[in-house]
Amino acid sequence: MKKHPVSLYCLPLAAALMAGSAFAQKTTVEFWTFNLSPFAPYFEESVKKFNAANPTLEAKWVDMNWDQIQPKLITAMAAGKAPALVNFNVPWTHEFARKGHLQAIDTLSNGSNRAVYLPVALDDLAVNNKVYGFPFYNSVSVIAYNKDLFSKAGIKAQPTTFNEFIAQARQIKEKTGVPAFSPKLATKSGDGGMVRWFMYLGLPVVQNGKAAFNTPEHVKVVESFADLYRSGVIPKDSFRLEYEQEVASYSSGKLAMMTTSSTALKRVEVDNKAMYQKTDVMPFPIAEGKMALGAWLMSYVIPKGYANTEAATKLGLFLTSDERQLAIARFTETMLPSSKKATEDPYFMAGKNSNEPVERARAAAAQSMKYARTPMLPPNALPDEATMMKLFNDQMQMAIEGRKPVQKALADAAADWNRRMAKK
Repeated sequence: MKKHPVSLYCLPLAAALMAGSAFAQKTTVEFWTFNLSPFAPYFEESVKKFNAANPTLEAKWVDMNWDQIQPKLITAMAAGKAPALVNFNVPWTHEFARKGHLQAIDTLSNGSNRAVYLPVALDDLAVNNKVYGFPFYNSVSVIAYNKDLFSKAGIKAQPTTFNEFIAQARQIKEKTGVPAFSPKLATKSGDGGMVRWFMYLGLPVVQNGKAAFNTPEHVKVVESFADLYRSGVIPKDSFRLEYEQEVASYSSGKLAMMTTSSTALKRVEVDNKAMYQKTDVMPFPIAEGKMALGAWLMSYVIPKGYANTEAATKLGLFLTSDERQLAIARFTETMLPSSKKATEDPYFMAGKNSNEPVERARAAAAQSMKYARTPMLPPNALPDEATMMKLFNDQMQMAIEGRKPVQKALADAAADWNRRMAKK
């Protein structure tokens, strides 16, 4: 009987072992997001495209609730098992970067890849002149308005300044009797109150470890809001009007304008088709703060301790590329990109003359993206932020509703903040 060489039998086995070894050498590049599971097809497509283009890497997407992502990250870092990328907002990015929990992204701090993104987005994510996040999606507010009420009030031109906007708001109330807009003074959801108006108008809130809002300029601003409240230009329930209530008020004709994102227009379309059809949209004017109202940038950060920075950077650049940012904007129809070319894509401008208010809202919002700065106080500026913000907001409510002199309200809030900050 003829014997076959042992080597002939070993060849298939050796090939299989080599193939298995090559597969095992793939590096898993895990990235975390929060509350984005409704957009799973977009992320699944992103993972598939990245893995096809990078045969030695394997991207893995994990989504979780917003209140889970920080504690899970801290636990993973402590165990030496940090993911490659984590979806963060701007305040979280600054907080973690200052605590030394994130890696600076050198390719965005000094490299040519900076040119992909809007300068305001990179500024949002810079700490001590280093960038700590790959800019992802953003948002800005637009003005959705009732064309019938604007016509009745005799308004024919869009406001180009905040002062013009306020003048038109007064005109609307005078000519139609309908409150013009809700300035988002309600604070339960965490995105309202006077602090953001101060920032939008270019006024400081905290400087050199002290409250900076007890000045004649701040008094003037709060007094102007108090006058709008007294005269009915803003509704009497302004301090209770959260997102849902604002949409409902506009849909039922109790507000002439909504200063909101395009998401709200989809709700109006569902709630009151007739109101939706007589809605038009324009950009919110830029004030002295040189920032668009309502911006809230999201990014991907690289946690400290993740060893393969090159792989994390490659995935971060891919997920926030012009192509991927435009893709998620198209998929969601509400998110806005933070990359230059994606913002300038015809997809946004094509809606400028559309019959659909949602499409006009996208075009209006895209025009504001170069001013989209996230309003935020210096990280860790407030030692007991929840208590201090509640006290401040309570003082502003008393002042605007006429239950306390404006100057006294600001002075009392500043004294409380300074006392607490001095004990830090």
